[in-house]
Amino acid sequence: MSNVIDQAVATLNEKLDGSGFEGTAKFAIEDEGAIMLDAEGARAADEDADVTMTADADTFRAILDGELKPTAAFMSGKLTIDGDMGAAMRLGTVLS
Repeated sequence: MSNVIDQAVATLNEKLDGSGFEGTAKFAIEDEGAIMLDAEGARAADEDADVTMTADADTFRAILDGELKPTAAFMSGKLTIDGDMGAAMRLGTVLS
């Protein structure tokens, strides 16, 4: 598992704590791996999810650090979304 994935899992668990996020989501980070998110939190895994969001490591890091809003990343083509757009939007509010 990559250092990027390890750090992202820790950061996502902090952001998701008590958020009440429902459903499943996957962040696919190009050349690094995947992170699954659900009601239990975040973990390094690559499973089926309601929504899959794909970005490169720099874009993903900027979203987690609050330097880039998920909506702006999507609109600029830096983040692709496949699946339940509603789940992606709910997750976007947790990450912002």
